[in-house]
Amino acid sequence: MVLVENDDDKSYMYGAFVSYADEDSTFAHKQLLTKLEKENEIILCLHKRNFLPGNDIATNITSAIHNSRRTIIIMSRNFLKSYWCMFEYNMARMESIYERGHENVLFLIFIDQIASKELPLHILELVQSQSYIEYPNDEYGDTVFWDQITQVLTS
Repeated sequence: MVLVENDDDKSYMYGAFVSYADEDSTFAHKQLLTKLEKENEIILCLHKRNFLPGNDIATNITSAIHNSRRTIIIMSRNFLKSYWCMFEYNMARMESIYERGHENVLFLIFIDQIASKELPLHILELVQSQSYIEYPNDEYGDTVFWDQITQVLTS
């Protein structure tokens, strides 16, 4: 296992933990794995692939977040409806605040167009205070999209 180095000399097992709703697994497993892991060698942690069978789900989640440099949130309406997705989001926020001294570990990718009024207040506050990225609908935007994600995860 190759460890991912961070500026503060902390090593992580994964470059990013990917939090997504089951209904959005095609995006996570086909798009993210291809572009980030295979093309850019950023090791991802995905629950269907990396969680240990038999372990408590909450333990798997907190361990994955703690052992990842970043947490990528695949934001969709499905994500907002999922209990476990919201749990993952909140655990990543807690990791950011209590374990990493308010370092921003969350990176939001919107794959659905979601109006501000549809977002829970704690997510809306994050969207209004930090950068996020929307999945594009055109070829040029697609190139910029993947370049930006790769830059965030490798810087």
